[in-house]
Amino acid sequence: MKEIVELSERTITIDRNEFLKVKGSIDTNIYYVESGSLRIFVLDEFEEQIIRFGYKNNLILSLDSFLTGKPSGLYIQAIKKTVVKIITKHQIDHFLKTETNRNFWTTILEKLVIQQMEREIDILTNSPKVRYERVLKRSPQLFQEIPNKYIANYLRMSAETLSRLKKS
Repeated sequence: MKEIVELSERTITIDRNEFLKVKGSIDTNIYYVESGSLRIFVLDEFEEQIIRFGYKNNLILSLDSFLTGKPSGLYIQAIKKTVVKIITKHQIDHFLKTETNRNFWTTILEKLVIQQMEREIDILTNSPKVRYERVLKRSPQLFQEIPNKYIANYLRMSAETLSRLKKS
């Protein structure tokens, strides 16, 4: 990942609750989180559904828009004051000119897809307790970086249920 982060020539600070990306926009950047935390979510007419988080030493992006160059239905919002390095699509395209770098990039994308599939399967097939335990095992840092109300939404459970599970 260091190789990709080193491509960045620009760093920005996003204040708490500020949006890095909004629904309907095209975003062809990758963001490396130096500090703070972000959430990626979709918004239907009734509620937000968080689908991913980014915190210190994570890459975060609107993958659909990055890959297609088309508008996305995703929002990316700072949970707290966050500093990110910006890596542009142009920088990535240039980086991918060598086979070694293309293989490295493919590995990153494969990990993202697998993580998303694991989460989707968890939500569709597992009880709240199993979802909580699996996320705790996969991403213990999440519970230090992200407030419980957001984790509960991400796990598709009430904040009360999450609190009860954490105590047991």
